[in-house]
Amino acid sequence: MGASSRVPCFIGCSQGSQVVMNKVTDGLLSPTPGQVDDVSANAADIPLPPSLESRRGQMFPRLTPTEIDRLRRFGTVRTWQPGEILFDPCTPGTGMFVLLSGHILITRKNGLGIEIPIIKSGPGSFTGEVGQLSGRPPLAYGRALEVVEALVIDPPSLRAVVVAEAELGERIMRAMILRRMGLIETGGGGPLLIGAPGGVGIVRLQGFLSRNGHPHLALDPALDSVAEDVMKLHQPHPDELPLVVCPDGTVLKCPTERELAHHLGLYIDLGPDHVYDVAIVGAGPAGLACAVYAASEGLSVLVLDTHAFGGQAGASARIENYLGFPTGISGQALTGRAYVQAQKFGAQMVVPVKVTSLDCTRFPHALQLDCGVRVSAKTVVIATGAKYRRPAIPELEKYEGRGVYYWASPIEAALCGQEEVVLVGGGNSAGQAIVFLAGHAAHVHHLIRGAGLENSMSKYLIDRIGSLANVTLHRESEIVAIEGGEEGVSAVQWRHRQNGSVQTRLTRRIFLFVGADPNTEWLENCGVKLNDRGFVCTGLDLSPADYARSAHSKNGRRPLQLETSVPGIFAIGDARADSTKRVAAAVGDGAAVVSQLHTLLTSH
Repeated sequence: MGASSRVPCFIGCSQGSQVVMNKVTDGLLSPTPGQVDDVSANAADIPLPPSLESRRGQMFPRLTPTEIDRLRRFGTVRTWQPGEILFDPCTPGTGMFVLLSGHILITRKNGLGIEIPIIKSGPGSFTGEVGQLSGRPPLAYGRALEVVEALVIDPPSLRAVVVAEAELGERIMRAMILRRMGLIETGGGGPLLIGAPGGVGIVRLQGFLSRNGHPHLALDPALDSVAEDVMKLHQPHPDELPLVVCPDGTVLKCPTERELAHHLGLYIDLGPDHVYDVAIVGAGPAGLACAVYAASEGLSVLVLDTHAFGGQAGASARIENYLGFPTGISGQALTGRAYVQAQKFGAQMVVPVKVTSLDCTRFPHALQLDCGVRVSAKTVVIATGAKYRRPAIPELEKYEGRGVYYWASPIEAALCGQEEVVLVGGGNSAGQAIVFLAGHAAHVHHLIRGAGLENSMSKYLIDRIGSLANVTLHRESEIVAIEGGEEGVSAVQWRHRQNGSVQTRLTRRIFLFVGADPNTEWLENCGVKLNDRGFVCTGLDLSPADYARSAHSKNGRRPLQLETSVPGIFAIGDARADSTKRVAAAVGDGAAVVSQLHTLLTSH
């Protein structure tokens, strides 16, 4: 990567960015909002993605005078003159605007900074999408076309609206979710990623933004004139790709996920003086469930994750055995709903940030982040889940992100167009990935170490895979070598574990879903007991001798069911020893732990 890799964490930090951030000096990428043509655009005129066209009325509802009166107690009335800006992507925390009189033009910028009309809104309309629940910067510009009067409802008050005004709040939430969906499908309001398709940096940043539900567009400079112009202007070196054009016109050269998140306003400031009721480490199904239930009960909640909400489940193409979804649901959709729901109740979500250590010697507990910031919480919930194991394959790390992948999202699937791919793994996640990839790849070679799938995969997946003509199961087989070069993987060798025969197959894509190791390295030296595999022991599996030796003995009580050997520290989901590795079980843990948090918090 380029110089951007040296940027420190920005959560609560005051250091300046060292990333190469270049404003275009000739005005090409930074016209003023007033330069946009005065284009008339109404809700009935703007094009929508086909998947949303039938829901236009839900996406752009008009509030009645009575409904607006009900909202007045949540906001403040303000006035703007013609040409003034109501909101823009550089200003976080603006919330929702309910128009009382006058019209505004809502626009977005393309890669050359030219503003494109989205919609012209008038009295009874309201602005915003789900990012306004948490005070994230808007993804568009709003400019007054005439004298405008609007009711401004800030993010905390907006969350109060959707909770207190059930029916009206439901309409507002639905509109905001659909608007975000529309922006994601079109890339509107988000950054442009410029580079060759399939490049390591492009795939990395696409994955980060997609997993976090943030709109963006990836452009190939060999095919797109806008991308070509930006490349000519900046003339990046190979290690400075991809270029990222942010909505405010800033151009980043090969940024890290953290740098990009900071510049897009995805971070919140975390002050060391604030004490949360609960800090949840990990935003997979277990952590999200805990966040929803804890925040809805009035607890102050902080959720931290190193990459994206959803965890491994968020990368599942389709989950069909989760209660209440008979036709299945993608992991992204399921966890995305939970993510929005947690923000609705006021949970603070920070991605990406890594917790490096936990200090249990003091109260409140202190979590050390990888930027030097410490946050404090009365209770801590470990929901870091598990990660796919790296098999002992020579030079494996050399090809990670360059043909070797640990999940199968639409981004990776798009790279497999009518190619042969290899997938290793025998669990449900592997099965879901096979079914998904089979719809894109010419052929999927499925490798497992055992003699069959019956003991590790759900029957419905085994049956479905068995019906796919372009999937071949290679039993008792394991990869022994990967061939390739600077361009990535070119071939793979696998060996039959019984007869020793070796087979070589030309392929550019290898997907690994092999076993699971817990994400618990950060718990070293904090007193939390781990089992011999590194999973967290809780009251369910701690012996009397364990808690007799722990801090619990000082207060004369046993650990609660999901509490660890350290009072006030809990573990849920896949990180917990002896947990059932299923989404539903993780969600159940997240719900169950909240009552135990209440028990502990009320005793202090």
